[in-house]
Amino acid sequence: MPRTSGGAGDGTAIADGALLSIGAVLSRLRDEFPEVTISKIRFLEAEGLVEPQRTPSGYRKFGPKDVERLAYVLRVQRDHYLPLRVIREHLDAMDRGETVSLPGPGESREALDGSVEALEPEQPPELRIGREELLAATGADDAELESWESYGLVEAGRDGGYDAEAVAIGRLIADLGRFGLEPRHLRAVKAAADREAGLVEQVVAPLRRHRNPQTRLHAEATARELASLSVRLHAAMVQSALRVRLR
Repeated sequence: MPRTSGGAGDGTAIADGALLSIGAVLSRLRDEFPEVTISKIRFLEAEGLVEPQRTPSGYRKFGPKDVERLAYVLRVQRDHYLPLRVIREHLDAMDRGETVSLPGPGESREALDGSVEALEPEQPPELRIGREELLAATGADDAELESWESYGLVEAGRDGGYDAEAVAIGRLIADLGRFGLEPRHLRAVKAAADREAGLVEQVVAPLRRHRNPQTRLHAEATARELASLSVRLHAAMVQSALRVRLR
């Protein structure tokens, strides 16, 4: 990856192109990024931001360019709060030999002095649908929807409408119902989701209370990243538990 301003700096270079284990990469990165973890590196790999080699036994091996890419991702996340989608576009452009521009000191100061609204991209209005539309989208009837709501699996907003997540949840509940799983069986799933959401909220709460609007925006990105990791961990644990039980 070409060197650019904001790219990996000194301290992450690897002599003679030697390959490093994920633990060795972590040690190198922690000099500049003390908060980085192995889980974070694996998450960035899963998001396609770095592609380490694999040994025949499946162990990750990182080369000099891999470490540079990781340092670049961590640096622009820390200094510019760029979302991973934008960072991925930067990396793709740099791989093509293009120059990537990052916000300068003046722009960063201007953002710090501005409001949260000035920093946030304009968002389309949230999708809201009515009860009949939700029933049509999920294939459920009134009695089934009432059952979902009674167990707290689906919840209408204050305006009586439902968001896109309610549609997705409803469809999954309906799919599980075809295997004989009823809403009462899914209370444990709901409870686990609430606990995981509470854990994420606990981690990002200090960031959300920060006076710096950029830090508060960073809290949202962190929450999304933690949620993604939590979902993947939950899925992996379910698969692991099933392998043990079905042997």
